[in-house]
Order: sequence, then C-alpha cells, then structure tokens
Amino acid sequence: MAQQERAVRTRRAVLEAAATVFAEHGYAAATVADILKLAGLTKGALYFHFPSKEALAQGILEAQVPQQLIPQELKLQEWVDAGMTLAHQLPRDPVLRAGARLSAEYTGDEQHGSAFPAWIAFSASLLDQAKRNGEVLGHVEPTETAECLLGSFHGVQLFSQLQSNWADIEQRASVLFRHVLPAIAVPSALVRLDTAPDRGARVVAELKAMAAEQDGLVPLAG
Repeated sequence: MAQQERAVRTRRAVLEAAATVFAEHGYAAATVADILKLAGLTKGALYFHFPSKEALAQGILEAQVPQQLIPQELKLQEWVDAGMTLAHQLPRDPVLRAGARLSAEYTGDEQHGSAFPAWIAFSASLLDQAKRNGEVLGHVEPTETAECLLGSFHGVQLFSQLQSNWADIEQRASVLFRHVLPAIAVPSALVRLDTAPDRGARVVAELKAMAAEQDGLVPLAG
C-alpha cells in the first residue's frame, strides 16, 4: 500500500512539473530535461509513468474534466458548478493551466490532442439530463450549447489572464453564466441557480471535506 501511494505521489509530481513547464513554455518548446529538473526525478521514474512528452501532455489533458461533482437537485446547477469550480481552480492548479494552453495551441497536427472534445461531451451530457428534467427551454440543443459555453469560457479565461493573471476569473465566469442562463433555463429553474463568484470555492471546499471524511480525517479550517 505504501509503495502504491508513493507511485501515485510520484506520478502527480511528474504531471505537475510537466504542467508547469508546458504552461510556461508551450508544448513545442518544453523539454523532458526541463521537466525532470523541476520534478527532481530520474528519467526512469518519469518514463515508468509516462513513456514520452506526448504521453505527459495527454495525461494533463485527461485530468481536465471534473472527476466528481456534488449531486444537485438541478442538473443545470451541476453544469454551473463544473464551470465555476474550473474558474476557481485554474489560477491555483498548474495542471489545469497547462491543459488550457495545450488545448489552445492545438492545431490538429499535434498528437497530444485537446481537452475541448471531452469538455463538450461532459457539458452536453449534463445539459441533456437537464433538458429531460424540464430545466431548459425547448429550443436548447445540448451539444450546440456546450460548444457555445466552452468557446465563451475559453475567451473569458484568456481575457482574465491578460487583464489580471486570472485574479478576476471567478467574477468573469459568474458574469458569463448570468448572461447565458436566461437564454436556456426555464424561469422556475433560473431563479434557483447559484452563480455567485464564490460558488466554485464553496463547491471545492465541500468536495475536500467529503474526501477528508471518507479518509477518516478532519479537514483543516479555511
């Protein structure tokens, strides 16, 4: 068990080091030597988990879509929560920042791909469930709406990066949802949705508390 936990920690250390290098230099300019130096690991440790730079990029992209959401009465709230937690974590998580850059740089020639298709599928699935629950208006097409939000969010995060180095991204994401939701949500659902700028922070804190409880730990305050 200790060996398994050590392997998980080593994999995460490699991934975070690669993410930091990719986020700063981009995929093409990043080197395995830079990643090894930052991670403080040997080539053997890196290649045990990721056989190539391309595999590292793919590992980062696979970590972009949320693995867990807190179930909500409204699926639309879960859709909002996915975006607001991303906005909260983006300035704090090098893996997410690297994923944003790798996806933005993707032209179709690179083998590592982009996180955008997975995000669209994930988002469209939530919207499809919301539509079957009667939470969205009849004209809403889940995939089109998911693509629209993704494109808008990408623009918002890029603008936030340029304007404030992501310091205001949660506020900007909140504004985005406040503009999009009236066009897709039925009035009875719209009035119940929480799109406050601190929504992502509160959801992340709740997820951490749940994880700590499952591990038998008491989460630290703050």
